[in-house]
Amino acid sequence: MLALALLPGALRAQKLGPWVPDLGNGTYKNPVLYADYSDPDVVRVGSDYYLTSSSFNSAPGLQILHSRDLVNWTIIGAVFGQQLPAARYALPQHGNGVWAPAIRYHRGQFYIYYPDPDLGLFVTRATNPAGPWSTPMCLKEAKGWIDPCPLWDEDGRAYLVHAFAGSRAGFKSVLAVSRMSPDGLQLLGDEVLVFDGHARHPTIEGPKFYKRHGYYYIFAPGGGVSTGWQTVLRAKNVFGPYEDKIVLAQGKSSVNGPHQGTWVDTPDGRQDWFLHFQDQGAYGRVVHLQPMTWKNDWPVIGSDADGDGVGEPVLTYCKPAVPGRPQPLAIPTTSDEFTASALGLQWQWHANPQPEWAFPTGPLGFLRLNAVPLPADYHNLWQVPNLLLQKLPAAEFTVTTKLTFTSRFEGERLGLLIMGLDYAALTLTYQGEKLQLAQAVCKNADQLGPETASAPAADLPLGQPVYLRVAVQAGAKCQFSYSLDGRSFRPVGTEFAAREGKWIGSKVGLFCTRPGKTNDGGTADIDWFRVE
Repeated sequence: MLALALLPGALRAQKLGPWVPDLGNGTYKNPVLYADYSDPDVVRVGSDYYLTSSSFNSAPGLQILHSRDLVNWTIIGAVFGQQLPAARYALPQHGNGVWAPAIRYHRGQFYIYYPDPDLGLFVTRATNPAGPWSTPMCLKEAKGWIDPCPLWDEDGRAYLVHAFAGSRAGFKSVLAVSRMSPDGLQLLGDEVLVFDGHARHPTIEGPKFYKRHGYYYIFAPGGGVSTGWQTVLRAKNVFGPYEDKIVLAQGKSSVNGPHQGTWVDTPDGRQDWFLHFQDQGAYGRVVHLQPMTWKNDWPVIGSDADGDGVGEPVLTYCKPAVPGRPQPLAIPTTSDEFTASALGLQWQWHANPQPEWAFPTGPLGFLRLNAVPLPADYHNLWQVPNLLLQKLPAAEFTVTTKLTFTSRFEGERLGLLIMGLDYAALTLTYQGEKLQLAQAVCKNADQLGPETASAPAADLPLGQPVYLRVAVQAGAKCQFSYSLDGRSFRPVGTEFAAREGKWIGSKVGLFCTRPGKTNDGGTADIDWFRVE
């Protein structure tokens, strides 16, 4: 980062990654995180901001990001490496697991509250947001209770607001508040229904709890993921009655469904900001940053040109005014040279990882993937846990990886993968003592649709390095290619339109499998994985 700080702004951005929100002139462009950090929540502690988001079935889960200006973000850790219960999440649980979390700071400790919609509400704590975090503790066993957020009041009392998932609870569009022990680890008494959004704010969920100027505020999105708006509720009593007001909507902007996020201020308290997501289909729910002001004790978010109190999203704006030197340009890491003793923080497995799936080699400079046996009822990769994936980082980018596949048994397969409800991969399959290179495509993978393969594009000898590439263009249109020298690439297969996963965006990464259980198996050595 020090070297990048010495380069001109445009060149720094070019070297940093395919999407850099900091424009280098005191302004930024949205989204500030062009990646699937769904249901974001942020807390400021001193001059530092920390963000977490839904991670669903992926592990490590509950990734933690850090920034000092709300524009330049880096990944600093994750809450857990294995999602609990471990046996349940040893296999992919698409759309389940960690839903919308809340991160807060209270009396020297960071708290994260999150729901598992099938199991209940959980809490975990840490003194350092980079970790380690405590083993998540179940605060409330309940089916369909979602999106918890705490509030510690000035008198020392604590409360928790949450929503309900209709798919599990059998009802939705209402919010409830519970009393909570001052240490935040126990709910006290019965829940109180504080708001019913059926009439004006259907599917109200994702509440965030605040207090300002004697008002209790609940920021909550309504109207659905891709088409909704940001609602704010306020009351003088924590249990209501709450007034409601829409404070951010798409309006005439190009940003659909701007909602579900978090209010933070600058260290001097002079500026207020709101971070929210926008559903971009295959790219997932990307994160925008909006200026925020107050009018008659109601927040106004974004640009309110007509003065009606309902803002519209901005695409560019002046960066938050923060003390000290400007933060260097930064984005969440994507590329990996595999020279560390651990996987990069950008990587997540499709389920709880097992120790035999992969081995970093540190200074040797490669990642060893073992060919893992496929599930007994295998239909397609939707069922496979050992998919090593990361979020798509921009609307347009190219991934290239250099690897060597040393296969030992027929049917072993290695691939560069674009994963979602539909998926496609550039695969190397060991057949007839050769590696057959082809494109695999699966439509409706979630419905266990069949995978089809193109005619082999090439037969490659074992043990020879090969370069696999996927170029992603606007609209998430993907084209695979390969090279034997890293310079001249040949296309393989047809263009593939990436598709979102279950409540997540499409992902890109690697897999290595074998068709049956043996006392040995093939290996893939991944030299590097570069995103440009």
